[in-house]
Amino acid sequence: MQSSPTAGGHAPPLPGTGVRISLAELIDIRHRVREVPLFSTPHRRSPLVGLHHSKLRGRGVDFDQVRIYQAGDDVRTIDWRVTARTQEPHTKLFHEERERPIYILVEQSPRLFFGSGRAFKSVLAAQAASLVGWAALSHNDRVGGLVFGHGEHHEVKPRRSKQSLLQLLDRLARANAGLNADQNDDPDTFGLALRRAREVLRPGSLAIVVCDERALGDAAEQQLTLLARHVDLLLVPVFDPLDHALPAAGLLRFAQFGARLELDSHDAVIRQAYRLQGEARTARWRRLADRLRLPLMPLDTQRDLVDQLREHLSVQHPGAHR
Repeated sequence: MQSSPTAGGHAPPLPGTGVRISLAELIDIRHRVREVPLFSTPHRRSPLVGLHHSKLRGRGVDFDQVRIYQAGDDVRTIDWRVTARTQEPHTKLFHEERERPIYILVEQSPRLFFGSGRAFKSVLAAQAASLVGWAALSHNDRVGGLVFGHGEHHEVKPRRSKQSLLQLLDRLARANAGLNADQNDDPDTFGLALRRAREVLRPGSLAIVVCDERALGDAAEQQLTLLARHVDLLLVPVFDPLDHALPAAGLLRFAQFGARLELDSHDAVIRQAYRLQGEARTARWRRLADRLRLPLMPLDTQRDLVDQLREHLSVQHPGAHR
């Protein structure tokens, strides 16, 4: 189900809104990076700065240099001796902070090939991954990631290189182009992607997980819990309003792989059961984020990506400062 965006005074839609998104459109998203303070800047402090500059765990750090304190620096790294001597705040820099890998796990599976608003969930997930990638590259971080879905995993190792990001976006566009409604969902694909991330990511990395809201099962939750012990995580589940509530639209017919199903959406009991399932999925993500003290940024296909990220970043998240 796909409808056109409503007219009005909203922000212009990101390129590629709709059913598919191309590599050119993913590249073009770089022009909107400045609209979202995903990482700290000299004049603004992002709630994600705690993730981005968190103290590395399970590994020693190599001191690099001391420089004048800038807005967004971790106060725990202030060099008090130099500060007292110069009467101006100075902070210590470490190699790992300057070379922190940002690893984007982004899903492109058949369950995302659906949308009732501005874009399919698969397109919104691709846009979010691209925007994060360009923001990380502009922040001089190493960028890589893993595109997963439909039994396939395409990995790009983090490098401080535009070519590395373009390689990841190319994999993402190809996976998006290959999606169709007749493909089988692989229930293990999310768990496999998370296990791979645990194998390749070193302590202190930042992993950004962009996936279908419905991907969070028992196995995936366990893998996310294990991954959170070694790296910092940002959770970005993607959903469509029709994942949460059925309209009272009469008899609805569904067909897939030769099987057919009919639902009477005028039946209040059916609509309530459907709504409760959606609420349970949302609540499960929130409980996981609260338990692990992780930022949670759900994305809705009905709304502009940049507007939603701005709102999330204006709210302090439980895992934003550690």
